[in-house]
Amino acid sequence: MDLQAIKNRFAIIGNSPSLNYALNVASQVSNTDLSVLINGESGVGKEVFAHIIHALSARKHNPFIAVNCGAIPEGTIDSELFGHEKGSFTGATDGRKGYFETVNGGTIFLDEIGEMPLGTQARLLRVLEAGEYIRVGSSKVQKTDVRVIAATNKELLEYTSKGRFREDLYYRLNTVPIRVPALRDRKEDIILLFRKFTADFADKYKTGSVQLDEEARNILSQYSFPGNVRELKNLAEQISVLSKDKNVNGEQLRSFLPHNNNTRLPVLAANPHNESHSEFANEREILYKLFFDMKKDVNELKKMFFDILQNPSQMPTAAAFAADAGFRELNPLASNHNNGYAPQSSQPVIIHQDGKNIHQHEDVEESLSIIDKEKELIIKALKKHRGKRRDASLDLGISERTLYRKLKEYDIEDL
Repeated sequence: MDLQAIKNRFAIIGNSPSLNYALNVASQVSNTDLSVLINGESGVGKEVFAHIIHALSARKHNPFIAVNCGAIPEGTIDSELFGHEKGSFTGATDGRKGYFETVNGGTIFLDEIGEMPLGTQARLLRVLEAGEYIRVGSSKVQKTDVRVIAATNKELLEYTSKGRFREDLYYRLNTVPIRVPALRDRKEDIILLFRKFTADFADKYKTGSVQLDEEARNILSQYSFPGNVRELKNLAEQISVLSKDKNVNGEQLRSFLPHNNNTRLPVLAANPHNESHSEFANEREILYKLFFDMKKDVNELKKMFFDILQNPSQMPTAAAFAADAGFRELNPLASNHNNGYAPQSSQPVIIHQDGKNIHQHEDVEESLSIIDKEKELIIKALKKHRGKRRDASLDLGISERTLYRKLKEYDIEDL
C-alpha cells in the first residue's frame, strides 16, 4: 500500500518528511513479526502507528489490544498480562486469563513501557525470546504467539543507565525503532490539521466552520504545542464551540491559548516564592545566590588589588588597609612590608611590565563556608522582617517549611 493510501485509510493529515518517513517504516515492518518500539512525546499519535502496523500485517484478523502500563498498579500488572491461578493472592477467588493468552495470534500494544516494573520486564523478555510465560501462582509454562509493539515518551536508553529499565529488554524491543515527530517539528502540518479538526467539529455541532486570518495562522504555526496533536484537536474544539465569530483573528486566537506557553521562547526559571516547588529546588536556588554573591565580592577585592598595583602613589596606609577585615580575611596577598604593601602568597603571582600595561596571573586560594553564609543570610532576613518567618522565607527564596528546618538545624532562635 502506498503512502497516500495509508494516510487516507487511517485519516492521517500531514506531509512533513519526518512524518512520511515514520509511516514508511511502519508500512515496511508490518508484514514481519519483529518487535517495534515507537518513540514520541505524549499526544503525537503513537497508538495510531500501532494500529497501522497491526492492520497491514498478517495478524489483522486476530485480536489487537492496547495496554497502558502506567495505568495498571504494580501489584496487578503481572496478573493483567499473564493471568493468575485461583488463590494465588488475596482476592483471587477465580483463575483468570491474561492478555498474552486471550490475544494469542494477535498484537499487544504496550503503551508507556517505561513505567513497567522491573519484575514484569523480566517476564516480558521471556515472552519475546521464547514465547513462554507462567501465570501468577502457577508453575506451568504456557506458550503464546503474540506480536509486541511498545511505545514510550521517555528516553529508555537513559533509563537503562539508571537501572530503571532492563538493557536486554530495551534492545529486544528496539529491533525496529519508529520515532513519531512532535507537532512543533512539522509546522507545515499545523494549519492542515486545524482545518480538518474544525471542519469535523462544525459538522458535529452543526455550526459554521472556523476560518483564521493571516495573523492567527502565523500565531498558530509558531505555538509550541507541548500537548502535540491532542492539544491542537482540543484547541480546535474549543474555538468551534465557544467562538461567536467564526472568522477568528490573532487577538481572538490568543484568548484560547495558554497564557504561560503561547510562544516558542525559552522558559524562564520558576518563581522561587512558589511553595509547591520541591525543597531541593529552593535550597539549590539559595546556594546559587550565595555563590554569585561570593564571586562578586572576590572580583571586587581583586579589582582593588590591581588598582593598588597600577597606582602605587594612591596606595592606602597600613592602618586604613588593615581596617578592611573582609579583604584581609579573603585575600592573603596583602601584608605590611617596608611601610607599604607587597604581595605575599603561597600561590605564585607573576607580573609582566609591558609599557604601561600590567598583566597579572594569580591563583587565589579561597576558604569560604557556605553554611556560615547561609546562616548569616537567614539571620539577616529574620532581623529585616522582625522575625516574620513567611516574609523572611519569601525574601530568601525558600519555602517557610525549609526555613523552619534551617532554624532548627542551625539552632537559630526567633528574632
